[in-house]
Amino acid sequence: MRKLSVFNLMTLDGYIAGQEGDISWHNVDEEFQELADQASNSGNILLFGRVTYELMARYWPTPEAIKNDPVVAAGMNKAEKIVFSRTLEKADWHNTRLVKDDMPAEVRKLKQQSGKDMTVLGSGSIVSQLARQGLIDEYNILLNPVVLGKGKTMFEGIENRMHLKLTKTRIFRNGNVLLSYEPSEKDK
Repeated sequence: MRKLSVFNLMTLDGYIAGQEGDISWHNVDEEFQELADQASNSGNILLFGRVTYELMARYWPTPEAIKNDPVVAAGMNKAEKIVFSRTLEKADWHNTRLVKDDMPAEVRKLKQQSGKDMTVLGSGSIVSQLARQGLIDEYNILLNPVVLGKGKTMFEGIENRMHLKLTKTRIFRNGNVLLSYEPSEKDK
């Protein structure tokens, strides 16, 4: 059975993007780069919503990305990708499949299969929908020491309390903290 994880950068006040989708606050350095190199080459299937998919597909296949970040670019471009969108007409990025209907049912089906694990990158609306369905096995949050005051949370629309259990931490020299959580037994 496949595992579904989430990886998101988040501000101290709980936002994964600022107003208008601003991510200029991302506090990334060499330690983050090592983490990104490992994650992008994990072999996991990458899951995206439309907005994050379009952002990633515009950058990672470009000569600039390949020159500036060859390890991550190779992993991102090679990875199997699924984009969930009702409005996107096509998904041209190499090795990408577009799913237009019933995302929770598709994820349930994928989780029942053997094979590579899956990771949601960004895609707050996807995270909140899957979290409401109890489909996420692990949350990896890279907490950035910045406060925005307003923005987009990955838990928008969560109506019931979610109990999470801290499983790992890692403190970065630049002040970021990687927090890994899994749903607690209360919510399983």
